[in-house]
Amino acid sequence: MSRLNTFLAATTLIVVAFAASAWAQSTVSINAFYGKWSGSAISESNISVNFRLTARDMDVEVRPSGDGFTVLWTTVLRQRGNPNDPTPERRSTELRFEPTDKPNVWRAVGSTDPLVDERFAWARIAKQTLTVHLMVIRDDGGYDLQVYDRTLKPTGMDLEFTAFRDGTARRTAKGRLVKVAN
Repeated sequence: MSRLNTFLAATTLIVVAFAASAWAQSTVSINAFYGKWSGSAISESNISVNFRLTARDMDVEVRPSGDGFTVLWTTVLRQRGNPNDPTPERRSTELRFEPTDKPNVWRAVGSTDPLVDERFAWARIAKQTLTVHLMVIRDDGGYDLQVYDRTLKPTGMDLEFTAFRDGTARRTAKGRLVKVAN
């Protein structure tokens, strides 16, 4: 390879690296998350002796809704029954978010008072990550908090989920989703 070709290849590599770094440091808009995503995850739990590690299948759809957006996610869990042949359980959640006065922060429609409402939810975008928080205050005054981090990557979307009870992590899940439709 000639010196010119080596120089051009190195320059191109540097430009691409800087562009990727700049993209990762900037905050994307909610539009970047729109579409249907599908994938799987591994869940780790400290609340079940028989189901410490389990596989999950996941589908997520993010779409515009009025001035905000809607997130619909479905998870197939395998954490009950016989550990050698777990019973699949399908759970779906749909939340519609509206903008707040804070940039890149949304409130779930219907979330007003966490002591009165069934759940309180909000979302935010920081850099490439859309985070959805769901909080429930239990009858005993303690709380359950679920945090879903969905991070855009060049190859799809990474998911990190953590379920807390009174500040202690009870379950985590990490997975990867790919965009299957706009």
